[in-house]
Amino acid sequence: MLKIKSIALIFVLATGLILAGCSKQADTFTLPEQSLVVGLASPVTVNPDTTVVYITDYFPTHPQIDSVKAPEAFKVQQGSETITIIAKSNKIPKLGNLEVFTDSTRYDIILKSSGKMKVPFSFQSNKNYQKVQLKGEFNGWNPNATSLQKNGDQWETTLTLAPGEYQYLIVADGKEMLDPNKEDSVSNNIGGYNSLLEVGKYKNLQKPHLYAKSTNNGHVSIGYENDITNYFVLGQNKILPNSLVELNNNELNITVPEALKHKKRTYIRVFASNDDGISNSVRIPLDKGRIMLDADKLTRTDFEAATIYNVFTDRFNDGNPDNTWKIDDESIHPKANYFGGDIEGIIEKINDGYFSNLGINTLWVSPLVKNPEEAYGMYPNPKTRFSGYHGYWPVSFTQLNPHFGTEEDLKRLVETAHANNMNVLLDFVANHVHEDHPVIKANPDWKTNLYLPDGSLNTENWDSHRLTTWFDTFMPTLDLTKPEVTNMLTDSAVYWIKEYNLDGFRHDATKHVPEIFWRTLTQKLRKEVVIPENRRLYQIGETYGSPELIGGYVNSGQLNAQFDFNVYDALVATLASDKGFEALVNEIQKSLKYYGAQHIMGNITGNQDRARFISYASDALSFDEDAKKAGWTREIKVENPVGYEKLEMLNSIVATIPGLPVIYYGDEIGMVGGNDPDNRRMMRFNNLKKKEQEVKKATAKLLNFRQKALPLIFGDFKVLHLENNQLVYQRRYFDEVVIVALNDSKEEVSINFDDPLSKIQTDYYTLRKTAFKKEKGEIHIKLSPYSYEVITNVKQ
Repeated sequence: MLKIKSIALIFVLATGLILAGCSKQADTFTLPEQSLVVGLASPVTVNPDTTVVYITDYFPTHPQIDSVKAPEAFKVQQGSETITIIAKSNKIPKLGNLEVFTDSTRYDIILKSSGKMKVPFSFQSNKNYQKVQLKGEFNGWNPNATSLQKNGDQWETTLTLAPGEYQYLIVADGKEMLDPNKEDSVSNNIGGYNSLLEVGKYKNLQKPHLYAKSTNNGHVSIGYENDITNYFVLGQNKILPNSLVELNNNELNITVPEALKHKKRTYIRVFASNDDGISNSVRIPLDKGRIMLDADKLTRTDFEAATIYNVFTDRFNDGNPDNTWKIDDESIHPKANYFGGDIEGIIEKINDGYFSNLGINTLWVSPLVKNPEEAYGMYPNPKTRFSGYHGYWPVSFTQLNPHFGTEEDLKRLVETAHANNMNVLLDFVANHVHEDHPVIKANPDWKTNLYLPDGSLNTENWDSHRLTTWFDTFMPTLDLTKPEVTNMLTDSAVYWIKEYNLDGFRHDATKHVPEIFWRTLTQKLRKEVVIPENRRLYQIGETYGSPELIGGYVNSGQLNAQFDFNVYDALVATLASDKGFEALVNEIQKSLKYYGAQHIMGNITGNQDRARFISYASDALSFDEDAKKAGWTREIKVENPVGYEKLEMLNSIVATIPGLPVIYYGDEIGMVGGNDPDNRRMMRFNNLKKKEQEVKKATAKLLNFRQKALPLIFGDFKVLHLENNQLVYQRRYFDEVVIVALNDSKEEVSINFDDPLSKIQTDYYTLRKTAFKKEKGEIHIKLSPYSYEVITNVKQ
């Protein structure tokens, strides 16, 4: 027996050594010492015909590409500047990967099918129209992009669209109208209505849903709901070999490869699909190969954890009375002149802890460049002209506005912010200059034409002529299709980053600037700052339009993000009008589809171009009135205190849905106002009313909690309960979960929903101390009218 036991022991030891050797040998995953791809390669959305990939989007140093390989369904053409992906048939895989070989290294770029299909559209009318067009979410609201052809009493065209719903209008001989052939219409969230086009199967789909389930000793388990027929697991920008990934028992089990343990910040990314569609993606951060489970290990340049505050410089805080003066022109209404806020005032508020106490770690500062010292423009009632207090009329690309401070002040602002663990983003204006700008006087051919071919003014044609239109007759739009103009202005942007050590930009009027500008700027920033200094920058743009248009600028080669105005519009319509949460949830899901499940888009509480949310929520403004005129002609104040409660709800959603919260100055206390300039009142810090103090306290608690809650930074998004004016959703990251419950009605409600961690022994608590019960796999909570609660097990 002893001999047999000895033999058995030897066999076990030998088997263990063999298995250990196999395990070691199986980890063949390698990464280059210095990746040629900066950051994470964004997925490419593949069209049903041809898709062009710009090489420098992913490889800014433009190395020699040895070869490219795509799935069998595609033909690939490799050029010197681009890679063209051509679909061989209409059977495109929902998920695939593009293999790019360069410098003896393979890089993988995920390919996601757009799902687009040919959709016949017809408009029947017995009227004798000469021209019929469409404007809608599918063409950037540009009627010139979609003209219909007459066929008898039918006007016809064919659209190429992905499954979903699209708002649109008919434009017949220049007149906009609802489609008379459609019975239903939907609110456009700004007081009007649009017709609705529904395409393909997009409801009740059983797409996979992924979530980070558990982790132990270098292994990660990704849970999933609904079947998976295809999946990809990447370490940084390379697919992990099969030896490190196993699919079984509704889990994807992943072994973290050794190669990731030698780098400070890396990511595991997971994508999956089935016949019903593409899953949400999962992104798991690693710190030298260890799964990140502690938010304290995040740095300020982990922008996924950014909480942004929009400082409107002139209207925020006057820290230096010596640079406070107004434009001496009686034609300027006091509301449209300088108030005195400056850089010194921002520094003062950093030092007294205003931002850190509020839970802010990133400042977006309005434009600081020099503006004209004269009045321009005209508003009819009251009759007034304007100063350049806002900063959006540049007369220099590098000089600071003396109303705001000096170069030394700006350097001190950035140094002070960094010392307090905060980022600084500068508002950058690329689309236009003021007519007094020396560069446009010296180069008049550097601007687009003020007049269209028919002789009409090309001003405020935001959709039909978005790349050439002027904002006003004294604000020439730069022709950035000219290489010399783009090179000059991108050099100026790089100067600001390098000279002042800024952390990125907020970009004005993004959709009005051609993509070549954004690609050129991002490539220069990577080559001159990101790569040599080994640091991250964050660029966020401003585009009003469809998610497809907005998302067209968000990728590896252009911007990191844009503001999600569609979610904001749905938020305002939902909370200010008691319309129920379904439209908001649909808009959030649409954002996840177009921008990715872990996107870092900006979720705003408001901005300088919109009336304040609380004005609508408190019945101070109605959606069917001119908010700009109202701000000029009457005193707008909070009429109903329920507006403060609704504002707290809006701030709670902004702080907890995927994306980054962006607080427009004053929304943390419930400042009120119509549209520009009434929404730009001087910030108030003292003598706050009780309700204002309550909003500020609640907002600070949410934002400070967000910085500690990894589920709100890297977690999935799943709706647990949706019924009229009730909404419950979760964000989960491994064994931590954040559940947000909302009641947007005037009655107290009881809500029951499944406990997402019912199989895990955990204790929950609530941020606002609302009582709840946990039993039989469910959570039961009562919510008072117009309120919210956050239920979580995240340790603080």
